[in-house]
Amino acid sequence: MSEGASQRLWDSSHVTLQELLDREQPLLEPVPKRDRQAFQYRLSSLYLRYLGLLRRFDTLYDRMVQPQKRRLLRRLLDSVAGRVLELKEELVRADLCETHCLDCVLQDLTLTPADLEVPIPRYFLLEQSSVLREQRLMLAQLLSRIGSVSLEPDVPAMHRTDAIILLQTAERARQGQLRATIMREIRREEERDRKMREDGWHTFNQSQAAITIQKVWRGYLQRRRTQQDRQTEMEFIGMLPSRRKVESLGSVSQACPREDACRLRQMEKEEEFQAALVKTQDSLKDIEGPVMKEQMKEQIRQWFIECHALTGRFPDYPDDSLGGSYLIYADKTPEQVKMELEMQVQESKKKNQEKNKEKEKEKKGKKKKKGKGKKTRIEEDDTMLKVLPSKFIPMINAGHEEYKNLWKNPYDSIHPGQSFDPETLRVATRKEVEQELRVQVDELMRQELKNLRLAVGREVGRPLKLPKKNTEKKAGKKKEKDLTSDRSVDSLFEELITLDLLKKSETVALKDYVGDCLYLGSTLSLAKKLPMPSLFDIRQNMALYGVLRLGSSDIHSMAPLIRSILLVGPSGMGKKMLVKAVCTETGANLFDLSPGNLQGKYPGKTGVQTIVHIVFKVARLLQPSVIWIGNAEKNFYKTVPTEEQEMDPKRIKNDLTKALRLLSPGDRVLLIGTTERPQLAEMKGLCQTYERVIFMPRPDYASRYVLWKRMLEAQGVQVTQSLDISALAKVSEGYTAGHILKAIQSVLTEQRLLRLAKRPLVASEFLGHLAKLEPVYKEEEESLRDWYFSTPLGKKMMRFMKAQEAQEARLVKEKKKQK
Repeated sequence: MSEGASQRLWDSSHVTLQELLDREQPLLEPVPKRDRQAFQYRLSSLYLRYLGLLRRFDTLYDRMVQPQKRRLLRRLLDSVAGRVLELKEELVRADLCETHCLDCVLQDLTLTPADLEVPIPRYFLLEQSSVLREQRLMLAQLLSRIGSVSLEPDVPAMHRTDAIILLQTAERARQGQLRATIMREIRREEERDRKMREDGWHTFNQSQAAITIQKVWRGYLQRRRTQQDRQTEMEFIGMLPSRRKVESLGSVSQACPREDACRLRQMEKEEEFQAALVKTQDSLKDIEGPVMKEQMKEQIRQWFIECHALTGRFPDYPDDSLGGSYLIYADKTPEQVKMELEMQVQESKKKNQEKNKEKEKEKKGKKKKKGKGKKTRIEEDDTMLKVLPSKFIPMINAGHEEYKNLWKNPYDSIHPGQSFDPETLRVATRKEVEQELRVQVDELMRQELKNLRLAVGREVGRPLKLPKKNTEKKAGKKKEKDLTSDRSVDSLFEELITLDLLKKSETVALKDYVGDCLYLGSTLSLAKKLPMPSLFDIRQNMALYGVLRLGSSDIHSMAPLIRSILLVGPSGMGKKMLVKAVCTETGANLFDLSPGNLQGKYPGKTGVQTIVHIVFKVARLLQPSVIWIGNAEKNFYKTVPTEEQEMDPKRIKNDLTKALRLLSPGDRVLLIGTTERPQLAEMKGLCQTYERVIFMPRPDYASRYVLWKRMLEAQGVQVTQSLDISALAKVSEGYTAGHILKAIQSVLTEQRLLRLAKRPLVASEFLGHLAKLEPVYKEEEESLRDWYFSTPLGKKMMRFMKAQEAQEARLVKEKKKQK
């Protein structure tokens, strides 16, 4: 992308951003619950447009070279990503569901299903590539030292005589097969010669021979032309893959060197900018620093004198937590500064009193009867629909204003070559230098104020009483005891690898979890049928809940906090694949706390506390991190089976819940549980530990069609007209992605791949292998669906649907009475 194209894309993106910011304010106004559909539509359209804006900013940040623009783009990119996550939370609260039917909104906005894809910023992996390389190198060294890489299953020793007999048998079999092939060819030639002798030799004159050759050649040309026309027609109507994809691969391979050259330029310009930044800071401190200090001191002394003249005593110096002397520079009178300080103290006292009152009300509410609980629930249902205030909108507004003030006009004509702007750099650096000098001046002026009080009026300084910060009691958190304070991170890291609790994750891209979106979701909703999530929806939820939050510390610290996710679905749906994909896209470390992996490790009560503490401590220190628990229902068994009592799967239940509560915004640690049988677990404990539950039903027809097509192409098979993928997608109803992959691998052996040119694939070859696999029956899926609707979010959805049905029945009765 050229510099001019980047500037045009940036300008058009900010036009779109201005439109979205204008739509944000009306969204904060409460809406009656009867207008729920209109409210959902507004949220959905805003969500889709922010997704498109996120995609544009990601492209711009990846291509932009100018370092100051890149810093602004980075802030805007993170802010827009955070706003997408906030809107996702609002959609969940409005729809009472983790998946959303956006087909009508797509149609109205003239967008395609590809616009629903959540873009993953490329800088997630690029900026921490060196850290990831070091961690992988350390992991490989530890594994090689431990010997787990070179460990192979012991092969029983074979006697020399047995080995010779085995080799002789194999060699004689090879010679026999070769001899049989030669004899078959000889017999075929003898049979052909015998038939020719019996029938006699056909003789042609010159004209007959020419006519025969012309017939054969013209027939071949016509068949080839017809086949090409048929291929073009099928590609045009979308029934066959386009041959242009092969050409696009060549253009992609040519684009890779261009991207590398662009990133090299980015690094060069960044080095230039950093050198200029250090030089500017030094020059400002040396040349303008003394003058700045004197001006600050004069302003503060003048403030001392004015306050003493007005009030008869010297003022109290503002504390650093309230801004220090920055309050004095804001063009305010001494009385206004004093009033502001007192108001802040009073407001903090009021907030503490309100919090204490709320806690007392909560304690009283728990002691009340259940009947009053029902009343409060009815009152909550009668409230208005509204969007919570955003933390990211002020940041987006600030970035947009900076663009309009500094970068809206064409920049390349002023500073060619995408070099930095020295004047803008000087202005920004001057503010940072002023901030550093202000801290030094505050220390000096506090001492000077004490001396003035003693010298002039013998006054004793009354320090401004600041509200005490309840750091320990905040959000009900307790300070965590460090059980391994005497150990280094490297030793803990090595111990986790030795015990196979820290694993090397396989490289799996999130886009490899293929599936199509649901095209008729809104139609099903209008028909009072609950649409099930598609594989596309599941992939989007993992990108939003896992990848975007773990990829950036700035996004994680301000976005709605999600500590844990539970993936619920039958075997073969790709739950482990999604866990590995989150690790791959974010460069996260993978910890395994599955009950089967903990068996025999760290026995006893103290051992359980130690293992959970070590895992969460290392996960926080080496963030981003993913903690995976397979068969998550075992930690919350209603009754432990007799064959698993020795394993004791419930032993980390309490410590796991406590460790999760200690995770705060900025701790990029995510717990992901996977389960096939959640019905065996206690609902309360499972839903308290896992904040988000993602239900994974069997793939629908559209997803199965995409699965067959992509998996065959991944095996190196070019889908032709002879292979009816539509029939395969129809026949494989009830089978998961894992089943489809097993069937494909069973059919496409090495010998079958070699014969593809002579004998193309047909759908009937896969039927026998599919029949041998056990599908996911409808009763099993309905059992999982019923369990999902008994979760807190599922219960809300069922209550809402029952209320809707009751309201419609009431309206029908009223119409009948009117008639």
